[in-house]
Amino acid sequence: MFDFFNVKKSYENVSADAFKKLFDEHPNAVILDVRTKEEFKQGALRGAVNLDLIGGSFKQEIAKMDKDKTYFVYCRSGNRSGQACKLMGELGFKNLYNLSGGIMNNTF
Repeated sequence: MFDFFNVKKSYENVSADAFKKLFDEHPNAVILDVRTKEEFKQGALRGAVNLDLIGGSFKQEIAKMDKDKTYFVYCRSGNRSGQACKLMGELGFKNLYNLSGGIMNNTF
């Protein structure tokens, strides 16, 4: 009756340990940093691709990406990356992992 309470997310929130472990298990996965270019320049996870969620062209850039790949998405606090994962899921991406708490609250 109330199916809106059971909305299935198209991504999984994972801890830093799970993020690392799952990434190691998916050698062809993409690490996606959705922070601004300035934040990215201050330090990023090795191999990360920077695609600013609030930069204006995020949706257009994501639409060009392979929906069958696995994506590990992060930001500073986990908020923007959660939004990015939600949007990506709406566009048909199925293999998405969001770093809970972002890199601000996790050590790598």
